[in-house]
Amino acid sequence: MSSDPEYVHILEHLYEKSLILQDESMWHPVLYFYYMDALAHIDYTVGLMSYHYKSPRVMMTGEYLRCRVDQEKLGDRPKFPGFITWLKKEHPDRFESLPTLWRRVYDEDDEACYLSFRIVFDRDSREPIRPHVYRALIEEFFGAEFLKTLYSDASLAILFEEFRKKA
Repeated sequence: MSSDPEYVHILEHLYEKSLILQDESMWHPVLYFYYMDALAHIDYTVGLMSYHYKSPRVMMTGEYLRCRVDQEKLGDRPKFPGFITWLKKEHPDRFESLPTLWRRVYDEDDEACYLSFRIVFDRDSREPIRPHVYRALIEEFFGAEFLKTLYSDASLAILFEEFRKKA
């Protein structure tokens, strides 16, 4: 286990969240996929900071993410990174309102990425991402205004469909 128990508190913070007031079956399917994908990457990265990499929790999340690599190639899901780039160019205000993790990982001009399923903001840094950053990332994904945009008839989904038709 990590010498900094604050990462365990971040995982607790993530799992105290609830989507009970949402109907995810009505979310746009591509946005739903990338929403859950982002949460899984947060869980995996923070889990590595909280538990030994051979703990069942970390191993299970890693296996889950490995399966998602293939799932990412299905249907319109491969268009999502291009959609984020398109938003940055065509709808900069909308781009800026996206969760930081989506903006950073899928922005071609940002070096942030998922590296072996871990969230990496700076490849040259040996310093871990601090717990408060993860807390902020989680809060963005559970913000009421953001969640409203994920429904198939909502603003972000409508923009994705506009992009999909052009791509």
